[in-house]
Amino acid sequence: MKFRDLNEDEIECRVATVNENGCSLLLYKDARCDMNILDETLGVTGWRRSHEVIGGNLFCTVEVYDDQKKEWIYKQDVGIESYTAKEKGQASDSFKRACFNLGIGRELYTAPDIWIPAKHVNLKEGRNGKLTTYDGFYVEQVIIEKKKIVALSIKNKTTKKRVFLYDTRPPKEEETK
Repeated sequence: MKFRDLNEDEIECRVATVNENGCSLLLYKDARCDMNILDETLGVTGWRRSHEVIGGNLFCTVEVYDDQKKEWIYKQDVGIESYTAKEKGQASDSFKRACFNLGIGRELYTAPDIWIPAKHVNLKEGRNGKLTTYDGFYVEQVIIEKKKIVALSIKNKTTKKRVFLYDTRPPKEEETK
């Protein structure tokens, strides 16, 4: 069973750190992305999920039906609370982690370190006196080869400018006449 690579519009960007030199970004997927890929690949009846508390932590089990073996195969992982919704955040996080275990979005683990220089970010002083940004960012393009991100471009939603470019592919040779 093989899941397709994520598309640009399925990869989200989150600001991780901010300082006077700029900000770093993390790439992630949300639970809706996982549900869509499971439905697309297996159909709505080809997978299921359940949650249980083990040792005070919320775990999610995602099961997929293997037609060849005629049995359910499962992956399980634990979630952490979110800042906004404690239980819902744990449930969503454990589900996303279990889906990573199945291979959905695992290419995100190969993302480069993403640093956006201050000249491409609107920096502001936050309520706590620390620098922050309210700019949003999105993946403009991603190229994945053999489950590894080999090229990536990111745009700032606020300024509408490309702020990050990464490409590890060898340069194309010029065509000779």
